[in-house]
Amino acid sequence: MNSPEQPLPTFDEVLLCTPQTSAEQVGLFLRRCLIPCQGGNKIYTMLYADELSYDVSKRAEELFQHLQCYNSSYRLIILCNCEGENSYLPSAFSHYKVHMIPQRSRAEIQHYLQHHFRVPQPSDSAAAVFKEHMCVGIVSSKRAGMGK
Repeated sequence: MNSPEQPLPTFDEVLLCTPQTSAEQVGLFLRRCLIPCQGGNKIYTMLYADELSYDVSKRAEELFQHLQCYNSSYRLIILCNCEGENSYLPSAFSHYKVHMIPQRSRAEIQHYLQHHFRVPQPSDSAAAVFKEHMCVGIVSSKRAGMGK
């Protein structure tokens, strides 16, 4: 985010974890991160790693320990909900823990995201229904079941 021209992460750099995420998915992700290739300087991110099941987390840690020797310059970020920091994977990597405080203001972050999610005009895109021709939007309601 140092420059508006820096791209957003690509699909292969992010793993959004859920309780249904398989050990195979985590394994493929860790291999992309830890086995050196010509991919460049990607930053890999596991989101909600605290959601992984115990078995998947255990296998992920074992695979990480095994693959870590292949690449000493990997760039891996594991993000967890602070309420789930006592689950297996966050506990296993707790010695690497860094409490993060955003270095940019909310307005700067929003501007950066708007730059990347805006669909150029004129276009026949569904983005026309969102504010300022964004291709991403969030619809929320304080009342459940209201047809979002």
